[in-house]
Amino acid sequence: MDSPFFEQIFWGNTIKDYCLFAGILLFGALFKKIISRLLSLLLFRLFKKFASAVKDDTFVALLLQPIAFFISLCSYYLAINQLKHPLNLVLFGYAKQIEKTKETVHVTLGQAIDKVFLFLIILSVFWIILRIIDFIAHVLKFKASLTADRADDQLVPFLKELAKTIICFFGFFVLLGYVFEINVLTLITGLGIGGIAIALAAKESLENLIGSFTIFLDKPFTVGDVVKVDGVEGTIDKVGFRSTRLISPDKTTIVIPNRAMIDGVLENVTKRDFRRVNFFIGITYETPTTAIKEIVTAINTLLTEHPKTTDGFAVFDNFGDSALNIQVVYLVVQMPHSEYIRVKEEINFQLISIVQEHGSDFAYPTQRVVGEEPSVAAATSAG
Repeated sequence: MDSPFFEQIFWGNTIKDYCLFAGILLFGALFKKIISRLLSLLLFRLFKKFASAVKDDTFVALLLQPIAFFISLCSYYLAINQLKHPLNLVLFGYAKQIEKTKETVHVTLGQAIDKVFLFLIILSVFWIILRIIDFIAHVLKFKASLTADRADDQLVPFLKELAKTIICFFGFFVLLGYVFEINVLTLITGLGIGGIAIALAAKESLENLIGSFTIFLDKPFTVGDVVKVDGVEGTIDKVGFRSTRLISPDKTTIVIPNRAMIDGVLENVTKRDFRRVNFFIGITYETPTTAIKEIVTAINTLLTEHPKTTDGFAVFDNFGDSALNIQVVYLVVQMPHSEYIRVKEEINFQLISIVQEHGSDFAYPTQRVVGEEPSVAAATSAG
């Protein structure tokens, strides 16, 4: 490229400069995927022992796009730096008065481009870091799935969100410091009243964060448990950085702030060994005393001998407005909800049979009018 042809100058740059510019762009476009994959495989070696049970394809798939973006930025930056003259053009300028002396501050196109590329390169680096965190979380989640403790499955997503949030905050301050040349320490210490306002605005977020730590320390529930929180029932699907996600029995997603999870009345349905069933059956007032006793005895026998109930009993409890009320109480051993409903149904059918076999029936609200016939009342008054 020492030929006079390549030394010809157009728009402030030689043909040689333009060739280098085009060559670097072409090289980056053609080989960025290959180089990205090679760099991903090399980087995977750092995690090979930690991620021995996971294939490298997962790692490469996560990092391929951000590394390719990083390589593209580097190739664009190197290519643009081959062009000398345009970088010296004045993009804009402004003047300010300092001690009655005019000082003109110029920002060149090259400086502006440098800032833009620095901004994008920092973003791409932190993008790569976030993808590495995703991969580490993927490995930890796989290892947690091999253990019987479900608390591990719950902890991994939370730590992933926490780490990514910290990295994003750190990346934001790096951008402020290196791209916008802001003294971050001075900015933080100089917030003053604004800092207090931000702290008050972040009060709920901080409470939710503390709530999430409380959940992991106290372990009132784990992923997969069925819980009730202030009347809301659902299966724990995910415990996040700010909130807990539940799946209701009708498959609706419910999101509850972590602060509400620890402040409210929480009942862990999964951790109980039994489910209590308590209700009344009302039989008619025409039922003889001996039949009532036989019905109560038969119900007690049923609850005692049933293989899936325990601590069951029945008693003649009270006289209702239109029925003789027998209280039935029993515990059903812990089982899936669908099977639990079937056990209740089976016992209810047997209760109907017991009442009917002893010559009684179930009462329902009725009114009986007691009085004299009009003709009898008239005759009595006449006499």
